[in-house]
Amino acid sequence: MFTQYDPEAGALASELRDQFDSFAAGDWDTEKLKSHQTQRLREVVAYVRARSPFYQEKLAALADDEISTLSIDDLRGLPFTTKEDLRKAQFDILSLPVSRAWVFYETTGTTGAATPCPRTNSDSIHNNTVLTAYYRDILAPYGDRQVIGVSGPTELHATGDTFGDVCRNLGHGIAKMWPRSPMVGFERALGVMRLLPVTGLFCTPGMAMNLAQEAVDAGFDLKRDFSLDVLMLTGELMSPSLLRNIGELWGAEARNCLYASQEASVLAAASADGSLRTAPLINYYEVIEPEGTEPVAPDADGVRCGELVVTNLYLGAKPLVRYRTGDMVRMTDPGSEAAVPAPALEAVGRVHDRLRLNGHLVSGYDLEDLLLRRFRGYLNYQITVDREGLGRDTLSLTLETGPDGGHADAVEEAIEDCHWELDTALTVKSGSVGLIASTGAMVSWKAARVVDLRAQSSIENTSAERIAAARAR
Repeated sequence: MFTQYDPEAGALASELRDQFDSFAAGDWDTEKLKSHQTQRLREVVAYVRARSPFYQEKLAALADDEISTLSIDDLRGLPFTTKEDLRKAQFDILSLPVSRAWVFYETTGTTGAATPCPRTNSDSIHNNTVLTAYYRDILAPYGDRQVIGVSGPTELHATGDTFGDVCRNLGHGIAKMWPRSPMVGFERALGVMRLLPVTGLFCTPGMAMNLAQEAVDAGFDLKRDFSLDVLMLTGELMSPSLLRNIGELWGAEARNCLYASQEASVLAAASADGSLRTAPLINYYEVIEPEGTEPVAPDADGVRCGELVVTNLYLGAKPLVRYRTGDMVRMTDPGSEAAVPAPALEAVGRVHDRLRLNGHLVSGYDLEDLLLRRFRGYLNYQITVDREGLGRDTLSLTLETGPDGGHADAVEEAIEDCHWELDTALTVKSGSVGLIASTGAMVSWKAARVVDLRAQSSIENTSAERIAAARAR
């Protein structure tokens, strides 16, 4: 309704809807997309240099005539923006005062200073148009009588507003449920899910398993007593193995629905073909060496694996130029089968979450996928890394047993998988992993899921322990 009082925002929404419809239909060739990105890049660089105190200094050496002729190919000549830059700059990173935004968000601040992330109407319209366009074909098979639950980490996070707006665009009712809120709690959230009933749920993988655990403990049958058709999961590392387990637990389709950050907004979203697809109309993507600055070349399969760098291609409260996300990704150009003609993206974990095991450097995504490959029906998990006296690294996997019993029949195969792929011994046991495993969205996958007895405790480990202790009270 606000667009009726803001004709400029209304016109932007219509323009972007039409652009994304034509892009998804394959009407944009390489030259049209490059022309669009080049024009938007020039606008963004001129905008931030004129308005953001941080970028005024960062891009001071860039002359006006250089900006007006800037091309996508020239982007490598611009400096990176880092997470530490955001922490230090705080409100100086903004290109507009908070009073010009419609809403204020901030990062969680669990492992460093929280950074401001206000959103203007333009920010929200650009990002939510991506999700609306990509999710339409995912949710359509479940009909037009859906009630979709939305569960996010904090009230200062974009989760509730973003997914609420997208569901509204698509004609679905929503219920904002915050199970960790003292005014709601898990018992009430489960009651709402049964009462309405909730047919879809946006949440983190950890929350999907926490809800399952609470429901089982309360005596419910997940498949009989709930009506979930689809789980739209985001906010944490999510391997295919974990995704399949969550889907089977609830008897629902489980999708990795979004790769995004509070700082940089929507970077990739689920499409009907099962892949996360980038949003090249609103972002420009680079994949660089995680320990360096050079772009990585595609491997023999056409996959680029490295750290993601993103430049926002729209004007709003906080456009970022060459932002180093700190995340490792695999990016693959679209084939003819792609539901959206944009590169597929797999987020495989933070650069500093990689583990070296007996000479093998492995991402969190690949390690989780490997260790959980053979198991189904568990309600949570945790990995312990240790080193034997002979200097050999070892792994231990703890699984919380679900309503269907133990996992003894799959242990031998899991041990063989780990030995074959990582040359590392694995033991598997059943047990409780505690609340620390629920902190991944607030801290990191590694701090929540891995107990590395070879390494000293980090600020992320300390933060995860503090959050878990607070949740236990």
